[in-house]
Amino acid sequence: MVFLLPAAVGFAAFYLWPALRTAYLSFTDYSLLAPPEWAGLDNYRRLLGDRLFWNALKVTVEYVVVNIGVQTIAALGLAVLMHRLTRSGLIRGVLLLPYLVANVVVALIWYTMLDAQLGIVNQALEWIGLDPVAFFGETSTAIPTIALVNVWRHVGYTALLIFAGLQAIPKTVYEAAATDGASEATMFWRITLPLLRPVLALVLVLTVIGSFQIFDTVAVTTKGGPINATRVIYYYIYEQAFQRFNFGYAAAVCVALFAILAGLALLQLKLLRAGDSDLD
Repeated sequence: MVFLLPAAVGFAAFYLWPALRTAYLSFTDYSLLAPPEWAGLDNYRRLLGDRLFWNALKVTVEYVVVNIGVQTIAALGLAVLMHRLTRSGLIRGVLLLPYLVANVVVALIWYTMLDAQLGIVNQALEWIGLDPVAFFGETSTAIPTIALVNVWRHVGYTALLIFAGLQAIPKTVYEAAATDGASEATMFWRITLPLLRPVLALVLVLTVIGSFQIFDTVAVTTKGGPINATRVIYYYIYEQAFQRFNFGYAAAVCVALFAILAGLALLQLKLLRAGDSDLD
C-alpha cells in the first residue's frame, strides 16, 4: 500500500479532482470573474442547440475517420513487414523517432513545409508543373492534411504496439500453414488478423480516444479555420474557456465529450470481442 500511495495521490490530484470539479462546473454559470452560480441543466440545453458544437463534433469525427483509417492500415502493414522480414532494433528505433518529437514541433515543421508560397512541398509541385496547393488553407484539404501530419507522427508507435501483439503469435502456427502451402496473403487473412484481434481492439480504443483529443496541430496551423473547417471539439472547448471565459459551458462540453468517448470505447471493445482470443 505504501508503494501505491504516491501514484494514488497523483491520480487524485491530477485526474480525479479535476474531473469532479469539471462535472460540478458544468452545472454552473462560471466566468472566472465571479464565483460559480448554480445553473442546473442550462449549459446542457444550450449545448443541444449549439450549431458550433455539433459542427465541431462533425469535424472531429471526420478527422478521426481519416486519421484512424490511414494510421491503422499503415501501422498494421509496417508491423507485419517487421515481423515477417526483419526484427531489427534499428528499424524500430527509426519508426519511433517521429513520436518522440513534440506535437507542436511536428506541426510547425509541416506547416512550414506545406506553406502555399514558400513551402518545399509546393515548390516541388511547381517544379514538376503542378499548381501549388493551400494544404491548410482550403476547406477540402485542411482536415486531411492535419490528419496525415498526425499519422506521420504516430504511425511508428502504433506499429510497434501491433508488432508486440504479433510476437505473441506462436511461430508454429505459421510453420504449419507454410507446410500446407499457404501463401503470405492467406496467412495474413486467416492467421494474423484473427489472432491479432485483441491487440487491434486495444490499439483502436487508444488511437480513437487520442484522435478525439486533437488540439496542438490545429492551434499551431489553422486555429479552427478556414470557415470552421478545422474547429475540432478540443479547440472549441479551448475557445469557450480561455477566449470567451464561459468556463461552465466549456465544462459541459467536456462532460459530453467524456460520455461520447466512454460509449465509443465500450462499443469498440464489445464489437471486437477484445477479451476473447483465438489462441485458446
